[in-house]
Amino acid sequence: MNRSTFHAHRRRPLCDRALRRVIVADEIENIHRRSRRVYGKRRIRAALLEEHEMIVNLKLIGAIMRERGLSGLPRARTRKPNLLGVDTTPADLVQRNFTASRPDELWFTDITEHPARDGKVYCCAILDGFSKKIVARTFSTTPDTALVNNAVNMAVRERERRGETVVHADHGSQFTSWAFGENLRRWNLLESFGTVGDCFDNAVMESFWGRMQTELLNTRKWPTTLELTRAMADYIDNFYNVERRHSYLGNISPAAYESLWQDIQPSSQLS
Repeated sequence: MNRSTFHAHRRRPLCDRALRRVIVADEIENIHRRSRRVYGKRRIRAALLEEHEMIVNLKLIGAIMRERGLSGLPRARTRKPNLLGVDTTPADLVQRNFTASRPDELWFTDITEHPARDGKVYCCAILDGFSKKIVARTFSTTPDTALVNNAVNMAVRERERRGETVVHADHGSQFTSWAFGENLRRWNLLESFGTVGDCFDNAVMESFWGRMQTELLNTRKWPTTLELTRAMADYIDNFYNVERRHSYLGNISPAAYESLWQDIQPSSQLS
């Protein structure tokens, strides 16, 4: 190509299709950055449609993300074996039915841990089975019964429960302790436990822990337990609950899903 042809080509305006692609690519990069670089192509497509009324093909979004070096979290994982059919304990009120018909009908709870340079942080979270919202979270450097009881107390204070609430946990010593059972009875909460050693009976919580692990905890090394605690609280309160799009909820956040549910309820049922 000679020099005159090269400059003429550079001065030629972009066609409509190429211009639209540039605009879409910029918006994709912006949405990916605002999502803390965790959104994949499906959540980005949902954001483009809701925020800009852009209907964009998934293949195009994927191609643009590859061009700009963008990727969602988590990466593809190997499939785990399904342990459905393993005998459950008599106290399992859930039986792997992880759905609920209203907020605060079914809560799931569990503990996770993550290291910092000066120690470990233990987090106990309680997740609502209806909206997938984290309704309580507590942190400690000691995985004791106080950690889980404080989470229960926080959930009861924060939520306006109507009707019975089942609290489903695994057989960790904190959850099978007398003090935890007494605290549930104090608040008129029903205990439920999955099969011993079977993580699939509490798959909802395991899924949440996996998301936080890949989208936050694995992204850097944490110098102090205080900094790690603040980051986990920020992820739950300011991103996961109110901002992060959840595919199970139709690509809206748990807080938005609960607000939509409240809006369609007759006033007599909310009083």
